[in-house]
Amino acid sequence: MSIKVYGIKNCNTMKKTFEFLDSKGAGYDFIDYKKQQPSQELLAGFLEKTELSSLVNKKGMTYRKMTEDQKTALESTETALPILVDHSSMIKRPVITYPDGSLTLGFNEEEIASKL
Repeated sequence: MSIKVYGIKNCNTMKKTFEFLDSKGAGYDFIDYKKQQPSQELLAGFLEKTELSSLVNKKGMTYRKMTEDQKTALESTETALPILVDHSSMIKRPVITYPDGSLTLGFNEEEIASKL
């Protein structure tokens, strides 16, 4: 299993991530949510390693435009997964999975470097 980077190509945080990984000579596969919609199974796998509250990006425009009912639905895995599949821009970026099965969320140079 190689390093896999999940996100949206044009996101500024993703651009920093690509530059960082490239500067470290780290090989990786990029999975663009806009070209390959995440599945509920993929997201459920992420949630085996992290909390739902950490996976949901509450700082973006998509989240801010949601109704209170939709925001409440994002607090339960059962109701959140279909929303995250349909609105993949609400998934924290990047999600990086590593050969040891672990993952990191967001761009944190020290945390990512420790996994390479």
